Amino acid sequence: MSWQCLALDLRDDPALIAEYERWHRAEFIWPEVVDSIRAAGILDMQIFRTGNRLVMLMRAGPAFDPAAKAAADAASARVQAWETLMSTFQQPLPWAGDGQKWVPMQRIFDLAGC
Repeated sequence: MSWQCLALDLRDDPALIAEYERWHRAEFIWPEVVDSIRAAGILDMQIFRTGNRLVMLMRAGPAFDPAAKAAADAASARVQAWETLMSTFQQPLPWAGDGQKWVPMQRIFDLAGC
């Protein structure tokens, strides 16, 4: 199992940020989105926010394949609708590639190695 850490910015608008957070509450998130995350072999996912910066911690099992997850998401109309909705709140980091939303972060310190 491995942890991944990814970052993304939200549009710097308090009303949009509040709405984004509302969509991520358990009672509002679409079950198909949660199902797609679990079906891909993602064991745990948490999103944290400071200001308009988001950080996602994702723990994936050994069978997780990012390319397979992307293909499955592309084939799901419901997941695509969710991504379109979320794009109204999100903005790419300045160094993100074309079409890239969540950008992987590089680990620069690990207490376990000290």
